[in-house]
Amino acid sequence: MDFYDIKNAILIGIGLSFMIGPVFFMLIQTSILKGVKAAVAFNMGVILGDVAFIVIAYYGSRHLLERIKDDPRLFFIGGLILIVYGAITYLDKSNKKETEEPSIDLTVNNNYLKLILKGFFLNFINIGVLALWLGLIVGIGPSLDMNPTRIFYYFALILISYFVVDLGKILLAKQLKKKMTSLVVFRVKRIMGVLLIVFGVGLMLKGFLPKDNKIHTFLEHVEQK
Repeated sequence: MDFYDIKNAILIGIGLSFMIGPVFFMLIQTSILKGVKAAVAFNMGVILGDVAFIVIAYYGSRHLLERIKDDPRLFFIGGLILIVYGAITYLDKSNKKETEEPSIDLTVNNNYLKLILKGFFLNFINIGVLALWLGLIVGIGPSLDMNPTRIFYYFALILISYFVVDLGKILLAKQLKKKMTSLVVFRVKRIMGVLLIVFGVGLMLKGFLPKDNKIHTFLEHVEQK
């Protein structure tokens, strides 16, 4: 790859890392409540979900993928899963206290495999992410002469840039852990629950609104990650 391709791939990776969506908020929450290693494990799952989508977009039939990514049933299922998970998170009262304690030990025994799978499936159920990678391959592939080696390195650099920026977010979020109390943890989970429900509803609406609808366009940008 030349310098121009490297620069563009890095910029795309940085841009993807700052896209606001359920993965973005769950990554921050995981870092605050469970620590850096847990957040990195979660983020590895997200990256694996992206890799799966890239492989599907590259090797799959474009015509078939175009039909799949606009199937309202897939948006409905993905949105429903987000809403259910958001409701479970919102209703979890394990950290609720009547009074705010001065401090709380948030040390947990993390199941890293579970966190990797959680990141993978939270990313994979969002069909909008498939549309994103498909669009990038269709848009960027010709400029790389559809050369498999150049495409591999280009998208690998995107994912590496994305992951490095996410590490920065994880480390910054970790600084907030010192301020965590039982009541704050409870409130964070409630906020996360509401956000996941909102994203789930948005994902459902995307499947039924016309593409040229302004709400659909707005949701298209918000729900990508």
